[in-house]
Amino acid sequence: MKEKAYAWAKALCYYAGEDEAFLEQFWKALIQSEGIYREFVYYLEHQNFLCEYKIQGYSLVDIMVWQMDHFKAQLDRGKDDMKNNGDKMLLMAFHTMLEMEQDPTRYIFSMQNETGTDYPGKYE
Repeated sequence: MKEKAYAWAKALCYYAGEDEAFLEQFWKALIQSEGIYREFVYYLEHQNFLCEYKIQGYSLVDIMVWQMDHFKAQLDRGKDDMKNNGDKMLLMAFHTMLEMEQDPTRYIFSMQNETGTDYPGKYE
């Protein structure tokens, strides 16, 4: 399964526009995290989220929802590299979860306090 998971990580990185260095860093972190690796393999096999592994109550889907909020804010600023790239959104959710595992406080603060630009006065 590890070989298949690596091939999928490589494909995700390719379709997300990430380079070999990103892939190697991502893969190294992924195989060191039993919980996130399990989520990754489950998604590979089922094209659905397991949501069994959580970091202080937050699952991969929670991270994706938060990232979607940020994605909307990026669109408001004219940046749209993930607009038609579901592979990049998925890869970045796994990548963020790996980073969150190392520094949960930073990400939890952002998830609880940052929202998109869907309300007036956000940047005033």
